Amino acid sequence: GASAYLLPSGWEKDPALMVKAIREESITTAHFIPAMLNSFLDQTEIEAPGNLKRVFAGGEPLAPHTAARFASLLPETSLVHGYGPTEATVDAAFYTCDPELDRDRLRLPIGKPVPGARLYVLDPHVAVQPVGVAGELYIAGAGVARGYLNRPELTEERFLDDPFYPGERMYKTGDLARWLPDGQVEFLGRLDDQVKIRGYRIEPGEIEAALRSIEGVREAAVTVRTESGE
Repeated sequence: GASAYLLPSGWEKDPALMVKAIREESITTAHFIPAMLNSFLDQTEIEAPGNLKRVFAGGEPLAPHTAARFASLLPETSLVHGYGPTEATVDAAFYTCDPELDRDRLRLPIGKPVPGARLYVLDPHVAVQPVGVAGELYIAGAGVARGYLNRPELTEERFLDDPFYPGERMYKTGDLARWLPDGQVEFLGRLDDQVKIRGYRIEPGEIEAALRSIEGVREAAVTVRTESGE
């Protein structure tokens, strides 16, 4: 029964115009990627839209300090961290942020599956990983796409038979994740970003999360660079 409002072309680049639209059109629900959410919060410090009830943030990891800032500026508005690739059409998991629980986190969870979806954290042999142990994240259920158009080899590589629900398929995300003791899933980074340095497996995403926890650091990117030396 709700209606959708689309910003006029170009307004998505101007936080002041976004706040103006949210206020004047009585918008109650909005969606941002975290990078744009930071710009929105900069404007919210000047003029907060009081009619906003909930905000969804997804498309990239949401930093805990951004969620904390959101809670301080918009205490009456709920913030939902969403996760889902296009192949799962689209969100497969969500987590409603909690300022008290999230205070000491390096990473916000991506939460629990949306209705109709199933999440698996599996090892390279497609066996279930225990709570707290990292593995590859797979998505199954009603939202999983049929495959890639005119790309049968890639479809066969990524869309696999679901060993837990015969006759159904699951999507191999390429994302590293783990189950937390409270039943939430935590996204740890991309498997194809994992590197080895002096024999140790390094997750750049973990380093980025630690850097973002430093006061004054809004975003961080970690890459590996090889330098020759004596």
